[in-house]
Amino acid sequence: MSGRLIVLSNRLADLHTLDAGGLSVALGKLLREHGGLWLGWSGLITAETNGENRVERSIDGNVEYLCVNFSQKEHDGYYKNYANGQLWPLLHQRVDLAEFDGSGELIYRAVNKRFADTLTSILDDDDIVWAHDYYFITLAEELRAAGVMNRIGFFFHTPLPPSATLAALPNHESLFSALFAYDLVGFQSHEDKENFLSYVRTYFGDQAVEGSVVTRRGRTLVDVFPLGIDVENFRAFAQSQGSQEALQRIQQEYSRRKLLIGIDPLDYAKGIPHRVRGFGEFLKRFPEFRSCATLIQVAFPASDETNSCTDIQSEIESLCGALNGDIGELNWAPVRYIHRTLSREELAGLYQAAQVALVTPLRDSVSLVAKEFVAAQNPDAPGVLVLSKFTGDAEQMPAALAVNPYDKESMAYVMHRALTMSLAERQERHRALMETISRYDARWLCDRFLRALSRPDPAQQPKIKNLLSKVFRHRETDSGRF
Repeated sequence: MSGRLIVLSNRLADLHTLDAGGLSVALGKLLREHGGLWLGWSGLITAETNGENRVERSIDGNVEYLCVNFSQKEHDGYYKNYANGQLWPLLHQRVDLAEFDGSGELIYRAVNKRFADTLTSILDDDDIVWAHDYYFITLAEELRAAGVMNRIGFFFHTPLPPSATLAALPNHESLFSALFAYDLVGFQSHEDKENFLSYVRTYFGDQAVEGSVVTRRGRTLVDVFPLGIDVENFRAFAQSQGSQEALQRIQQEYSRRKLLIGIDPLDYAKGIPHRVRGFGEFLKRFPEFRSCATLIQVAFPASDETNSCTDIQSEIESLCGALNGDIGELNWAPVRYIHRTLSREELAGLYQAAQVALVTPLRDSVSLVAKEFVAAQNPDAPGVLVLSKFTGDAEQMPAALAVNPYDKESMAYVMHRALTMSLAERQERHRALMETISRYDARWLCDRFLRALSRPDPAQQPKIKNLLSKVFRHRETDSGRF
């Protein structure tokens, strides 16, 4: 990159408090090394103003922060209503939980324009913009309408469902075609990528796709970039004094137990109730594991819990209570349910103490929990990773045990296999998983994404310049199509 890296995320990152692994850490290192800017929401809701004091600026070394504050109307319409109330369930194939409301889309677009206006005023010609996740689908469209010619990339942190599911969103063609204004759109699995290209062919014609390039507005490259962690950094963190002290406490508390763990945000897409039912079925079919196997399920509170999260919490508590009450003993509870945020040291200790990690969402993208669990293991006596067939990790990590979380009998048998697997097989699977997560780590993702985004396409810029006056005419039409 010859210019700055401009990163946009819904929440503004603090580079001093980032976790030991993940994309944020890798991006933070890039910004510190090369200089750049991070733009995002502060998490604060302010009173309605005329635009004054709505953007705050700070500098830390060679990294600049731009902090955008939301009004209550913006928070409710952009963040709560449209992004999390409509797009999140849609992208996770839970259309039944979406509450479609046209007013939310208008505010969503207006907030994207606010971010775009903020960027337009400070962009240099050689800056590269990287927007993260479904909060910024229309950002590049707003930037192009303002005449911005910089390279702009977009990365989905969520899965992308098939065309028929995307079509359930009112005005879906207008929204998802806004992605064509990006130079690069990244997904975390080949399935997600093919779902998007299939959607483009279905609603914009076969001629709109050439291989992995969407040609509707110019040339938008579509590619796959599985999310990774900083493996060595996390392995070192797992061996730190705090993590080892947490490990010793857990081992002492559960010295007579075989531990299975689930670590998730409290979200309906994570399949926690299905996991608890599967564990109950496991104990029913394999009673020899009663009194010696315990599931520790951590469901940390979401940042903005919805009614559906509250419903899931009630269901989980009911299931755990029933299972513990039905077959628990004075000195053994089948399930230990924790609804709070654990420290990073506690999580690292839990990873190392567990014999099995259950990453079994109903639908999800790549899970950092799966990769952190693998990285934390002792290679001489590693635990076993169980992955849902419906997570992006299953495509990238075939050495894990795959399971259908909807099938509680299958869940039971996979748990049994994981707990009884021979040491040689566990070591072999762990070696393969470590090779994968080490090769495709967070730095690999950043390097590969930015290399693809920085590569100029001689045919692209003239096309964009010629199309700018035509492409955005949909702003003046009722249909939103073009």
